Amino acid sequence: MILSPKVVLKYGFIKNVSERDAKNPEGAGIDLRVGEVFRLEGEGFLGIEERRTPNSVPVASLKHNSSYTLQPNEYVLVRTIEEVNLPPNKVYIEEVGEVCVMADVRTRSTLFRSGVLLVATKTDPGYYGKLVFGMKNLSNLPFTFELGARIANIIFVAVKGDCNTYRGQWKGGRVSVPEGEQQV
Repeated sequence: MILSPKVVLKYGFIKNVSERDAKNPEGAGIDLRVGEVFRLEGEGFLGIEERRTPNSVPVASLKHNSSYTLQPNEYVLVRTIEEVNLPPNKVYIEEVGEVCVMADVRTRSTLFRSGVLLVATKTDPGYYGKLVFGMKNLSNLPFTFELGARIANIIFVAVKGDCNTYRGQWKGGRVSVPEGEQQV
């Protein structure tokens, strides 16, 4: 069952939302805005027992830039302004009952209509912090977006039954693992 934006806001599953979404959200989700942009440097590796992410280098932020131009075929990571706060265990929601809460992120259509792919994922119970997505310009033309622009929509879902909490290292909106730190 999808939780309405009013329920999501009432129970504090997301914070730092825009004034627009705080007062009059559109549809069944809440829009997410881009706050920072990162370029990747170095190689990544995904093995059975170990993994390594490329380093991330900040190239634009809401504090220092008004916009960023994504060049053709360029890939960056973007971090949201909004922060989610999903309980690690079941919670009682008056409108639904006792459930776990997860979230699913969807691309805003302006991106794919402009040839830009946003790579997002689900967000499990127990995750807290900003969200990080991949963004790639698949077109042959530059694509400029303003920092603070709405790039995705997040939908919160009630999960019936038992659920497992997120135990990964990306809590808090980490973009990459600092060099020398072990990746779990």
